[in-house]
Amino acid sequence: MKLKQLCAGIFFLISVAVTAQQKAITLEEIWGGAFRMEYLDRLRSLNNGTEYSLLQTDQATQAKSIDVYSYKTGEKVRTLLDSKSLDGLDTFSGYTFSKNEGKVMLSTQVQSIYRRSTLGVYFVYDFAEKTLTQVADKPIQEPTFPPDATKVAYGQDNNLFIKDLATGETTQITQDGENNAIINGITDWVYEEEFSLVRAFDWSKNGNKLAFIRFDEREVPQFSMDVMGQELYPEQDVFKYPKAGEANAKVSLHIYDVSSEEIQDVDLTDFDTYYIPRLSWSNDNNILAVQTLSRKQNAVSLIFVDGETGKARLAVRDEDAAYVDVTDNLTFLEDNSFIWTSEKDGWNHIYHYDKNGKLKNQVTSGNWEVTSYYGYDKKTDRVFYQSTENGSINRGVYSITLNGKGKKELSVEKGTNSADFSADFTYYINTFSDTETPYVFTLHNAKNGKLIRTIKDNSALKEQLSGYTLSQKEFITVPVNGEELNAYMIKPKDFDPSKKYPLFMTQYSGPGSQSVANSWGGSNDYWFQMLAQEGIIIACVDPRGTGFKGRDFKKMTQNELGKYEVEDQIAAAQFFGQKDFIDASRIGIWGWSYGGFMAANSLFQGADTFEMAIAVAPVTSWRFYDTIYTERYMGVPQENANGYDENSPLSHVNELKGKFLLVHGSADDNVHLQNTMRLVEALVQANKQFDWAIYPDKNHGIYGGNTRLHLFTKMTNFIKENL
Repeated sequence: MKLKQLCAGIFFLISVAVTAQQKAITLEEIWGGAFRMEYLDRLRSLNNGTEYSLLQTDQATQAKSIDVYSYKTGEKVRTLLDSKSLDGLDTFSGYTFSKNEGKVMLSTQVQSIYRRSTLGVYFVYDFAEKTLTQVADKPIQEPTFPPDATKVAYGQDNNLFIKDLATGETTQITQDGENNAIINGITDWVYEEEFSLVRAFDWSKNGNKLAFIRFDEREVPQFSMDVMGQELYPEQDVFKYPKAGEANAKVSLHIYDVSSEEIQDVDLTDFDTYYIPRLSWSNDNNILAVQTLSRKQNAVSLIFVDGETGKARLAVRDEDAAYVDVTDNLTFLEDNSFIWTSEKDGWNHIYHYDKNGKLKNQVTSGNWEVTSYYGYDKKTDRVFYQSTENGSINRGVYSITLNGKGKKELSVEKGTNSADFSADFTYYINTFSDTETPYVFTLHNAKNGKLIRTIKDNSALKEQLSGYTLSQKEFITVPVNGEELNAYMIKPKDFDPSKKYPLFMTQYSGPGSQSVANSWGGSNDYWFQMLAQEGIIIACVDPRGTGFKGRDFKKMTQNELGKYEVEDQIAAAQFFGQKDFIDASRIGIWGWSYGGFMAANSLFQGADTFEMAIAVAPVTSWRFYDTIYTERYMGVPQENANGYDENSPLSHVNELKGKFLLVHGSADDNVHLQNTMRLVEALVQANKQFDWAIYPDKNHGIYGGNTRLHLFTKMTNFIKENL
């Protein structure tokens, strides 16, 4: 008996000691990089499917090398290229293989333009000839090999060029490129931002033709930003930015014939071609596939263009009463039949069409979403994809035969699984995480999902975090407005249900988005854990209009962005406020970008529900945002003035009662500072007191140096003082 008591006492002392050693997360640790996640280096699967390449850096000399590794063992097999052996090039920052891997494009001096676009100096290394060739004598955009790698096409000064690698000759194939006027083969700002497209040209399969899109943006209004910098006078950044209802660039399609050096204009007047968001050559060398959209974006047309005659015909037209998403999932098979994804049955699924656009069969079906299409393996006749089959907050990896039979579960552990397949679909690297597990990278057999080896498991980070006081993320559903909304809560570790706690709600709420997910959360989650251990309960709700619960749930906010989402956030706050452990008089909300728009609206329209809100880089009127994103969900303001204005925070400033913090970066090229300045003026004229902060020369991400630490310190103090 005494021994048991002694052991119990020792166990109690050990438990107390362990608890005492746990500490709270600090902002300095979060934004100082104390919690380092290990990621996989960016790898490229080689054509043989059994090996991959990595870009390595010699830390002593900063020399670069492209090394080859075995998928199966993870061991280094050989070095393909070392910058120390290159005459005339000391280092490079990136690389892209030609299709046959006989040449490699090396990037140097790369500078960002906008979110995805870059300028750089590029070289081509020929492995057989062991020669290095500079593509152009000044920075260029999007250098691209044809399939036979004999040439390089690229953009420079808004024109397109082709360099012949055998002769060294460069041909300028367009002549009319002009800044803020005409762009050939490279997209404008709004296409890059909203269609995720930069390279608007593509080589035919035999490399004898180059299709490209021309952008005439002369009628697009210009936007300007002052960049304060360090000089005596600020610089002005001027660029074309079409706001909702304004003119977009006029786009046209052209095909350049390499042999004749002639450009053919493609007539698409019989189709909805207000936007041309995708173009690619099919496996038939003479068939160019072009995806076009109406301005309303409620119909996408897949058009096949004859590369010789320029004649165009409709292959598939996908329509929706609201909008149709543009994807990169179009895949041509050897017989030129193709794979396509659509929400036409109410859920996003995979379809197989013959080469003429006739539906052969629906490959996947069910009341769940295909969230990623990975590709098709002709050897096994299997399609690989990720979906929500194990719950809308989870992701699993599956394969299925092209006829829709023989489905296999590959990686379906509850949480988030995503796959990166080898070139021949022999292997895949699975990335797994859940709310308790940082990223785990594992190698699997693609045939059956069998685990081959663990690559990285972030056990060091998990061990490090065990020394901190952390709470579980509890998933729940919130029954409001006729829906069961996905939600989570984070309570203090020493939560006492007999006490009353303030509630701080986080959300994004944008169309098709998801914040409530069973995955590792990152830096913001560390912040939520810090707040929770200081006695604040965190909650997150995905309202109507968010994604992965079917077409109807996602698109019910059409023409009314901010109406139903705000109703749901207010109702959810009231639902939480009825809990015995929530102090209903101390509920706050915050968000960034669309989430900032929502936070401001929720505070203003839910003045009797929310005590405070923080809006970071918010849209304050959809009239100020770009055409493609805004009109997809709202139509044009000329036809939907009430939808734009009634759901704008600018229309509800008189209702403000609580405490409000407004934050923006002055060099935000996405959600312009204009949004915040208009809201500031509206609040001032309504004689409403509020706090605000502008971060000089910071873009939509508001980062750099101590910026994030300063911002999150400001927000934390605001929460503690006002909640």
